Amino acid sequence: MREVAVSGSADTTRRATLAMVADAAGVSLPTASKVLNGRGDVATATRARVEEAVRELGYVPQVGRRSVTPARVIDLVFDELVSPYSLELLRGVTEAGAEAGVDVVVGRVPGADGPVAAPDSWANRLKAAGREGLIVVTSELSLEQVEGFADAGLGLVVIDPLNLPRVEVTSVGATNFSGGVTATEHLLSLGHRRIGFAGGPEGASCGQARLHGYRAAQEKAGVAPDPELALHGAFGYPDGLEMGARLLDHPDRPTAVFAASDATALGVVEAARRRGLRVPDDLSVVGFDDTVLATLATPALTVVRQPLPDMGGVALRTLLRLIAGETLDSHHVELATHLVVRDSTAAPGGER
Repeated sequence: MREVAVSGSADTTRRATLAMVADAAGVSLPTASKVLNGRGDVATATRARVEEAVRELGYVPQVGRRSVTPARVIDLVFDELVSPYSLELLRGVTEAGAEAGVDVVVGRVPGADGPVAAPDSWANRLKAAGREGLIVVTSELSLEQVEGFADAGLGLVVIDPLNLPRVEVTSVGATNFSGGVTATEHLLSLGHRRIGFAGGPEGASCGQARLHGYRAAQEKAGVAPDPELALHGAFGYPDGLEMGARLLDHPDRPTAVFAASDATALGVVEAARRRGLRVPDDLSVVGFDDTVLATLATPALTVVRQPLPDMGGVALRTLLRLIAGETLDSHHVELATHLVVRDSTAAPGGER
């Protein structure tokens, strides 16, 4: 080990620096820093020389100057943040991130509340901020945005996409088609034959899958679906209220409604209440999601449950695999749904 003089009296002795420790140990400054920060990628003999230099020079790290390894960070982006659906997904993503040692930054899609920026500016901003990738929830992405993420080397996973600009985009969802079948078969088994559908946006792939399941179950049972009873709107209470009003004002109104989300179902229930109809005595309603809304509703909603926290966890772990350059078995992952029967469904006329 080299000798390093620290001259002066006791009152004027110059404080040892990390550079002096590195020089005394005959190593580079970054190597000395690694030893002080407990990094494991340093040879045992080198570590011993640095530790000896620290003792001999009386080196004390300056508070606030210790170097740390930057945390891994990904973005989780929503169109709509304040909803039970979003909160359940957020819980799944952040819990999986904590297990993997990854920080999650939550935000909204650029342009959701203002002017839409250039397609590549989103990707460039994330890259400059040190993000490794992003998870986008129920949002519509342009091909230019997707290509911008790829050009910037950012991993991308979409949950319940409204559209897929190209087939290579990795997505996570639930078995929406079979969920639509299950909900409709439940209503058919109770004796309902005029069943309305209060769906999501026409272009949403998850909503289309639920619609196809609704139609398939009726056709299998020998019931001809009435196209006038299949409506579309946003996944939310206001649109559920509006679609419920249209369905219940039909001259030959349905005796049951399958709604494509819990919030939509609550809108349908309110439309029934305003018309003096009781759920389930006069109208049966099935929701989709099984968020906290379903159990707090009066009556409690029969729903198709999709495992939202699990979907969030799968999305996070899939994104990390993409970032690591792993080859995925499939670009789309679907988690199983199942029916949860509560108090909002009964036979026509209210017979339990």
